[in-house]
Amino acid sequence: MSDVPELSLRHYDADGMYQLREPLLTVYTEVYADLLGDPFFAPERFWERLEAYAKWPGFALVTGWIADGLIGYTLGYRLPNRSAWWRGFRGDVDPRMLEEDGKRTFAVTQLMVLPAWQRRGYAKQLHDALLHDRTEERATLLVKPDNIPARTAYLSWGWRRFGQLQPFDDAPVYESLMYGLHS
Repeated sequence: MSDVPELSLRHYDADGMYQLREPLLTVYTEVYADLLGDPFFAPERFWERLEAYAKWPGFALVTGWIADGLIGYTLGYRLPNRSAWWRGFRGDVDPRMLEEDGKRTFAVTQLMVLPAWQRRGYAKQLHDALLHDRTEERATLLVKPDNIPARTAYLSWGWRRFGQLQPFDDAPVYESLMYGLHS
């Protein structure tokens, strides 16, 4: 793997996210190019979601750079007490698994790498950097069921199927995955 350029990881809070608005949106529009015709995936809607995530406690953003170019990023936040995250959940789990106390669960809301840089281990590096040193007991994320490369990667990294979730009325139904942070 010596021919794979080293990824420079940088950590940011909400203020840093706002400063990186244009590069973040540039990566998003390239990664989601095939879906941008769907209003849910429009860049403006995406940025509105990021602004909402950035307001929550425990918000974190990790970016990956090769030279001076942003090639990917991941972000998330701690689910607050009585979070609405699980609204729209479909699955057969103990209802207590869907209760949030403001300390229990970290939600990974994005993980993306530009297509030209995929399949080189960069997504895993971003993933690990985001979840390293988290104090929550578990993490959750949503993945489109037809995104076979992402689903395969997450499952190989230790994520487990938890159910399905439609986070917004106009959103797709995602597969909900769960990951133990301290197991």
